[in-house]
Amino acid sequence: MAQYKQFPLPDVGEGLTEAEILTWHVAPGDTVTVNQIIVEIETAKAAVELPCPYPGVVTELLAEPGTTVHVGSPILTIDLDPSETSEAGEESSDEQVPNLVGYGPKSSTPTRRARKSAAPPTEAPPTEAPVAEPAAPAALVPLAKPPVRKLAKELGVDLRSLTGSGRDGIITREDVQRAHAGSNGSEPAATPGTGERRVPVRGVRRATAQAVVDSAFSAPHVTEFLTIDVTPMMQLRERLKAQRGFRDVKVTPLAFAAKAVCLAARRTPDINASWDEASGEIVYFDHVHLGIAAATPRGLVVPKVRHADSMSLAELAAALESLTSTAREGRTAPADMVGGTFTITNVGVFGVDTGTPILNPGESGILALGAIREMPWVVEGAVVPRTVCQLALSFDHRVVDGQQGSQFLADVGALLADPAVAITF
Repeated sequence: MAQYKQFPLPDVGEGLTEAEILTWHVAPGDTVTVNQIIVEIETAKAAVELPCPYPGVVTELLAEPGTTVHVGSPILTIDLDPSETSEAGEESSDEQVPNLVGYGPKSSTPTRRARKSAAPPTEAPPTEAPVAEPAAPAALVPLAKPPVRKLAKELGVDLRSLTGSGRDGIITREDVQRAHAGSNGSEPAATPGTGERRVPVRGVRRATAQAVVDSAFSAPHVTEFLTIDVTPMMQLRERLKAQRGFRDVKVTPLAFAAKAVCLAARRTPDINASWDEASGEIVYFDHVHLGIAAATPRGLVVPKVRHADSMSLAELAAALESLTSTAREGRTAPADMVGGTFTITNVGVFGVDTGTPILNPGESGILALGAIREMPWVVEGAVVPRTVCQLALSFDHRVVDGQQGSQFLADVGALLADPAVAITF
């Protein structure tokens, strides 16, 4: 008999409860192997590609793209031994073999029955019945985003009759409108409503929204600002490019800020701590798991550089380059976005001078690194052009007092204004 196995949605992170199906990479009738990527999902933390745990043939997709599925719910059915399905159907001509999704009618093979007969065949071997073309996978769900599905429903357009013009065959809003116009001979219909566009809040966006609300209304935020002359830092950055250990490393101002945060946290350990409401304790960490806020097409994510305090400047620069590149591609593993102790958000890359960053839940400090630009600056009584940057530090006032927050921010500023100060820390 055929062996059908359902693949339940796994917990790909730490305690995740649900995920949204983004894109199927297989269809009913496809043969799959172990570790073959079969589906891309979006969790509350990132987009994740899931490998297939079983070899066999896909018989059914149990969740549409755009559907939110709870962990443990089946999303796919696989026939682990499709050859057994054929043989089981040949044992008895009276037994009807069900057509699996994506398969055509199965034909019996008389050869096997002839081998089981004691008498030799007395008539010419029957010609093999023609195998029907694979039936159109009626249960295969066309690829389309939820707003497009909603529009199709409102306009009465059957998505299964369309060929998507979007990437990877995804059906777009324009495809639906053209189909609707073709059915009634009119121009493409405008989206019903008054020009509004509604997008369901799911995945990373929903998780980020919940996190900032929880943080803003649970931790008493204090934000302090500091403007510094980073001309010496930028000069050092240029000199490092000629050094052998930095030739293949992109040293950015963010890397300098990361190193400064790790050094300053040694002198102000409260900034690298967490308020544990349940136990009524403050948890101090002997390591810095540095979060870096990264803007991605799916929303804001904060992957971590583990044990950043033990890294050299070159190691930090390499880790940051890899981390931010992976995050922008949406490939950061969910496990890499938990357990942070301090965060840096580089708003300067957008040309913004400063801001009032919101703490990540569970952390007591976050530093905003502003744009680095030429500005008039007073040096020894004279106004001269200098390279200037603004810093903004938000901290949890339950854990960090004003004095401690100010000292930490001053230390970070001193290290960025004159990196040589690092030897005194």
